[in-house]
Amino acid sequence: MQKLLSDKATTSVEALEREINAEEVRLKFLQKIPTFGYDNLIANWIYLNFLQYFGDDEIRALSGYGLSPQYFEVILKHDPRFVNAYLALSTSGSMYAGMPEKSVKIMNQGLKSLSPWVPKNSYYIWRYKGVDELLFLGDSQAARKSFKNASQWAKEHSDQESQFVGSISAQTAEFLKTNRDSKYAQISAWAMVLSNGVDQKTQERAIREIEALGGKVISTEQGNKIQFPQKDTD
Repeated sequence: MQKLLSDKATTSVEALEREINAEEVRLKFLQKIPTFGYDNLIANWIYLNFLQYFGDDEIRALSGYGLSPQYFEVILKHDPRFVNAYLALSTSGSMYAGMPEKSVKIMNQGLKSLSPWVPKNSYYIWRYKGVDELLFLGDSQAARKSFKNASQWAKEHSDQESQFVGSISAQTAEFLKTNRDSKYAQISAWAMVLSNGVDQKTQERAIREIEALGGKVISTEQGNKIQFPQKDTD
């Protein structure tokens, strides 16, 4: 990967494909090797590799983001409690690589190792999954279940952030229960993408999608505020 980054200015498409294939083989190997108790260290190392991969816009413009889910198969196998990795998976795997089915599958596997208390803020993972299910898979009922679970896990905690997340997750789930095409729920999901946007392109897309649904993004000194349409119509 380091060689790929240093030679990107002169890399041909054919050579780039060979490097990507080699990286895919490496990731499959890393998924299977024994870790001797160093799972977290390996997960962090692969995550740093992913950041290099994802952040190289010039190379990604040529080859795409197809390896993104495979990075997280390795990362979350070794450290399923790595909360920030789930956010990166949702963004890179679903929005950039166009593989929401694979992203959701990886999240479902990771959630088997989690609980409302471990790790901290684990309820966010249900929200990331709900966003992918609602916005990229179009499965509003699966999304409703994910937001409902996010609410239940968050409400196990008494701090202000958890109670707020629990409340808005429950509200989103309720909208999806009565209206599968709820614009309110979709705008709320895109607002989450906007607030967590890892780069300018992600934020710009979220704003476009919110406005297309009839909402409005208002920039303030305290951050972006979302103005919802008056009626939640189909």
